[in-house]
Amino acid sequence: MAEAHADADSDTGPDADSDTGPARSAAEIAAAWRRERPGTPTESIEVVTPVWWLGKLFADDRARTLRQAGIDSATLDLLSVIRRSGPPYALSTRELARRTLVTAGAISQRVARAERDGLVRRTPGEGRRAVLVELTDEGHALIERSVDTVLGREAELVASLSADERGSLIALLDKLLTDVRHRLHAPE
Repeated sequence: MAEAHADADSDTGPDADSDTGPARSAAEIAAAWRRERPGTPTESIEVVTPVWWLGKLFADDRARTLRQAGIDSATLDLLSVIRRSGPPYALSTRELARRTLVTAGAISQRVARAERDGLVRRTPGEGRRAVLVELTDEGHALIERSVDTVLGREAELVASLSADERGSLIALLDKLLTDVRHRLHAPE
């Protein structure tokens, strides 16, 4: 049912026209498919479609927030991984690639750009070819400001959920993510 889920990105988004006007919910989309194609499996629509919609809304808002903070998502990802590693805020390029789930080539490009901008520096690691990437003072200051800005904004966006609701949602999303990764043989 790729077509049903592709609708989440196209003509059946929250403002799309259907036979009765704009689709306001994934339930309406599922009901329309059941009406038009009885027997079509629709049980995933009310889960997947809101996830797509939320992903788009969160991604667009994060992009705006990052622009305002003066950092791009690739740099945020790189600096965040190094910052979360703890003192001395340095990781090998291999470890960076593993933790960010991007290729070694992409890490090299990100590191080169961040180094050029004075946010990180490369230092020799243990072993002949090992290179460590560490935060500079400027990189540390930027990630501190950016994390507060991004996570503060995202906290605002989920504030309508109580602590218990967030806990339930976290557990359900983790269960679904783990299962989908397993089914798709995707890396953890």
